[in-house]
Amino acid sequence: MKNIATRLSKGVAIVAVLGLVSSCGLPRSGPNRNEIFSGSVLEDGDAFILTVNDRINRIASVTPALAFSAGFSDAGLVGSDTIQPGDVLGLTIWENVDDGLLVPEGQNATVLDEVQVDGEGFIFVPYAGRIRAAGNTPEAIRRLISEKLNDETPDPQVQVRRVAGDGSTVSIVGAVGSQGVYAIERPTRTLAAMLARAGGVSIEPSIAQVTVVRGNHTGSIWFEDLYDDPSHDIALRGGDRIIVEQDTRTFTALGATGAQNRVTFRSQTISAIEALATVGGLSSAVADPTGVFVFRNEPEEIARQLVGRDDLVGTQRVIYVLDLTRPNGMFMARDFAIRDGDTVYVTEAPFVQFNKAIAAATGSLNSATAVSDLASGI
Repeated sequence: MKNIATRLSKGVAIVAVLGLVSSCGLPRSGPNRNEIFSGSVLEDGDAFILTVNDRINRIASVTPALAFSAGFSDAGLVGSDTIQPGDVLGLTIWENVDDGLLVPEGQNATVLDEVQVDGEGFIFVPYAGRIRAAGNTPEAIRRLISEKLNDETPDPQVQVRRVAGDGSTVSIVGAVGSQGVYAIERPTRTLAAMLARAGGVSIEPSIAQVTVVRGNHTGSIWFEDLYDDPSHDIALRGGDRIIVEQDTRTFTALGATGAQNRVTFRSQTISAIEALATVGGLSSAVADPTGVFVFRNEPEEIARQLVGRDDLVGTQRVIYVLDLTRPNGMFMARDFAIRDGDTVYVTEAPFVQFNKAIAAATGSLNSATAVSDLASGI
C-alpha cells in the first residue's frame, strides 16, 4: 500500500508540476499557429491570412521589374564628332591676300591651337565673332566661320579639328573595374559599351543593378538584362552619371529554421523554397511543415485582388500560409516569390512544447527529490 501511495503522490506531483510549467510559459522561437491565426481580421487582428494556392500565387508573386523609361530608351546615339561645351578646337585659317586679316606677314596661314567651347556652346573667332559650336560637327563649324570671314577677306579657307574633348563625358562609380570619368567616343556611345570600357562589374552579375542619372531623371536595370537583351541598352548623353551597386533587397527568416537571419537576395527572384534553403531549411527536430508563414505589407491594388474587396484603402497586412504537407504544397512554395522586406517564419511542431514541458517537469521533480532526500538525511 505504501508503494501505491508513493506512486500516486509522484503522479500527482508530476501533473502539478506540468500544470505549473505550462502556466509559467516555456522558451520557444516565436508564436504558434493558433496565435498567428488570432491576428486575422476574422478574429482580433487586422491581417488577412491566406492559404497559398495557384490563384494567390498568380496575384502575389509579382516582382518589381527594372527597366529604363521611354525617355532613356528612345534617345538616339550621339554622334561621335558632335562638339560639346568644354571641347577644345584647333583652327587653321588661310587667306588669299598678301595683307590678310589674321595671317601674319610672310605666311599663308594662321593657326589658333586652343579655342575652347564655352559653357553656352560658343567659340570666338577674330573678325567672325561668336560662333555656335556645341551641337555642330567640325565641318558645320568650318562652314559657319568661312561664311562670317568671307565678308572680311576674299575666299578664306578654314580647317576645324577637335584637339581635346571633355564636354561629352560620363562618370562611372560603384562596383566596376575602374571608376572614373570617361569621354563618349564612337565605340562607347551606349551604356553596355561604356561599362565594358570601365572594366565591367566587380560583383556577381546576377545581383548587380545599373542606375543612370540624367538631369532630374533616373533609370535602373539589372546588369544581366542589359546584356541578355540588346533592346535594353541605351544611348548615353554628356553628363550622365552611372552607378553600379549590389542588390540591397533582403528578407528575414525566423522560427524553426536552420538559421535565423536577415538574408540578402542572391538573384533577381527567389522563391519560398529557395529562401528556406538559404537558411538551412526546416529544422528537422522542431519545425512544423504545415506552419510556414510569410508576413508582408501588400499595396492596396494587390490586396484588393487577393481578398476580392474594393473597400480596402492603403497598404494591408497579409500573412501567407504555406503547408508543405498538402498535395502540391512543395510546388506552391516553389512558385511563391519572396519580395523585399518579407518575413519568413516557421512554427514549431506542437509536440515540441509538450516535450519541453515534460523535460522541465522531470528536471523540476528530480530537483525536488534531491532536496527531499537531502532533508531526510539531515
